[in-house]
Amino acid sequence: MHTSDVENIARAIAADYGNRPDGLIEILHRLQTAVGYVPEEAERVLADALNLSRAEVHGVVTFYHDFRREPAGRHVLKLCRAEACQSMGADALMATVERRLGVPCGQTTADGNVTLEPAYCLGLCATAPSGMLDGRVLGRLNADRLARLLQEAGA
Repeated sequence: MHTSDVENIARAIAADYGNRPDGLIEILHRLQTAVGYVPEEAERVLADALNLSRAEVHGVVTFYHDFRREPAGRHVLKLCRAEACQSMGADALMATVERRLGVPCGQTTADGNVTLEPAYCLGLCATAPSGMLDGRVLGRLNADRLARLLQEAGA
């Protein structure tokens, strides 16, 4: 997607929210849905449209883990990093998945197939460790089950 296209999309979404600064998070979510991530060039456009500093917009984008700075892979695997999941083996599960995919958490495989991301509580504490694959919530995860899911996703 060209820079001018991204800028036009960002302007249009901001206008849909009346260029109100209090709509920034919703605007960023819509932008990410439309473009697949929050491109750096959109930060300047949104700052101008919402009468915010670029640092304010950048701060929101980088603070919230849901916003991506680069396009995601064809599949997105999120593994919960919260305390309940950690107590049930999520750290070892993450290490296993990182080895299998060959990328650390927060990265996308070289073939662009899978993006591995942290999640900070999915509300599935009773079924820990938990995660999400392409928006589908998963509880009671273990290495074997994740291996099968990743194999189905072509990873």
